[in-house]
Amino acid sequence: MEGRAAKFLIEHWKDGVEILIIALLLYASYRYLRRIRGARILFEFLLVLVSLTLVSHLFNLEVVNWLIRTFAMFFLVGLIVIFQPELRRAIVELESFNLFSLGKERQDLVEQMTEICRQLSSKRYGALFAIQRGMDLGDYLETGVKIDSELSSELILTIFHPKTALHDGGMILKGGRIEGAACVFPVSQRELMDRSIGLRHRAAMGITEATDCVAIVVSEETGSLALAFDGELERHLSLEEFTERLRELLESGEDGESGEDEDEKDEETVKSRESHPDPDAPRSSSPATAKLGGAGTSKNAA
Repeated sequence: MEGRAAKFLIEHWKDGVEILIIALLLYASYRYLRRIRGARILFEFLLVLVSLTLVSHLFNLEVVNWLIRTFAMFFLVGLIVIFQPELRRAIVELESFNLFSLGKERQDLVEQMTEICRQLSSKRYGALFAIQRGMDLGDYLETGVKIDSELSSELILTIFHPKTALHDGGMILKGGRIEGAACVFPVSQRELMDRSIGLRHRAAMGITEATDCVAIVVSEETGSLALAFDGELERHLSLEEFTERLRELLESGEDGESGEDEDEKDEETVKSRESHPDPDAPRSSSPATAKLGGAGTSKNAA
């Protein structure tokens, strides 16, 4: 028996390597394509196409086989045209990809954001950040002003100064760079027990309900720090708690999975602590988006 197994492995080890390579390529393609808006439709179409191909071969349907072969090239060209922006972005990402630098980049981002949030908190500048992970935030970036700049505390403090034009709305960060500012984020429509949760915090919950990003909120009134992920909000974090929790969320996996602890959270996460009353309550009904009002209303949206 052992001799047969050894002989089989010797004769077919190449098949195993090929299967492993194809599986890795398919998995990598799936992880990238799931970030695209039309990925679900694309997967469904490919599933139908593969099913038709198998059925046509199984029952020897010559006409169906001919149709599939004829339109396969048109289908491929159509995919290239439709997903041209995503393909270009993928090529750019591959050019800058460095496996060994990913961990260091995340650590640098955590340290930079901790210092930036400390400065924002000390100056009582309200701020809202969305750190992109797996899912693309391009749709929300289009609602604001594109910046495409290196992460800089001086630039962020200038942007979120209450007297500047771009302080209103959220900032999108990707790969340690500032993608854009003054972006409109969706506001969570969940019914919350705590009515003191303001518009800026609801926007952080809303963007993390719609995507797998990590959102950061700095309260304009109190300077308190908050993190949102998967639609759940963690408020009144100390600087040490903020640093540790942000590191955990960014290192919890690029698949958008946050682990078992995230699944155990409930409405208790967003309840206000009695010892930390929050004056950042909205003074009017919540709008549908998180583009906060002008300088005269910004304090109502912290």
